[in-house]
Amino acid sequence: MTTYSELVTQIRDYCETDSNVLTTTIVNDIIEHAELKIFREIDLDVFKKYKTASLTSSDAFVAMPGALPVDFEFARYVHIFSPSGSLGGLTDNERVTLQKKDSSYINEYWPNRTSTGIPKYYANWDNDTIILAPTPNAAYTIELAYNAQPTGLSSSNTTTWVSNNAPQLLLYACLIEAFKFLKNPDMLNIYTVSYKEELQTMGQEQMGRRRRDEYMDGIVRVPMPSQNP
Repeated sequence: MTTYSELVTQIRDYCETDSNVLTTTIVNDIIEHAELKIFREIDLDVFKKYKTASLTSSDAFVAMPGALPVDFEFARYVHIFSPSGSLGGLTDNERVTLQKKDSSYINEYWPNRTSTGIPKYYANWDNDTIILAPTPNAAYTIELAYNAQPTGLSSSNTTTWVSNNAPQLLLYACLIEAFKFLKNPDMLNIYTVSYKEELQTMGQEQMGRRRRDEYMDGIVRVPMPSQNP
């Protein structure tokens, strides 16, 4: 477990510098960039959230469920289902996982949007809208599972899930950002290796939790090399 003030001290100590060089503003930027780096490279189940909305039959376009939440980071998956009873070819609570494609694929696969069916694919149409193919043949419920961007570590938010549960990972990510700023490639390389090792460990721990069914299914994006040559 590491608090904000402890992390600030660690960053300056490891970099062998003080607040005249790594000012509060710079350190805050380092921490923010480090957290974003972590969240980009491993999707933690603890930050998984859901949003649902109703589709309109014969309408291929849908606003991202309830509009994108302010804490939206990235989508894990999109499902459609019938919440009560059979609907449009789906049985009660039968779920279809939509595959993500680009809009050009959607246009080629389903050029006639007046023709309907059970959707199989989705694509981003613009910042707030997705397009489905086939065009929905019923008013299914659509569910978006996404990773939420948590509140970052700061002087007013002195601990976070990452600082409590992965303090070394956070420290190494911060040192990568710090040595980028200080233009020290040797130290940057050292802590990049340490960071990748910690990231790999966290990925393995999360896969173990999923195997024990402590969390719902998701996708770990950390590469997991085989132990065999």
